[in-house]
Amino acid sequence: MGGKVLVDTSVWVEFFNGVESPQTEYLKQSIQDDQPLYLCPIIIQEVLQGIRSDKDYENVKDSLFAFSIPDWNPIEAAIAAAQLYRGLRKKGITIRKSNDCLIAAFAQRFDLAVLHSDRDFSIMAEHGIIRVISFRTT
Repeated sequence: MGGKVLVDTSVWVEFFNGVESPQTEYLKQSIQDDQPLYLCPIIIQEVLQGIRSDKDYENVKDSLFAFSIPDWNPIEAAIAAAQLYRGLRKKGITIRKSNDCLIAAFAQRFDLAVLHSDRDFSIMAEHGIIRVISFRTT
């Protein structure tokens, strides 16, 4: 553990749904160890929009604000995400969810490793765009 980590929506959803995975275990341990964890606005939106119960929504919203949220001009972030998407498309790679490019742009801008359960981030890491938290499979 250690370093600055941006926790993607995919891991938060698994975490709040009680899924046990290497990613959720890493997240739990990071929280327990008070490691620096980061979010960005689109992750907050994606997590909160999926919550059905008003009570759960308020609890999750409050808990998410315990983590760091880097401040970045939204226009600059949008342009960086579009450039990232276009650069990959020129290489013949299409990212399935363009929001992932926005998340990756935050990771790049603030030098954050991404904790995820989403193949788009693995693809971006393979192309040297972002760093990800990797787990060995045996």
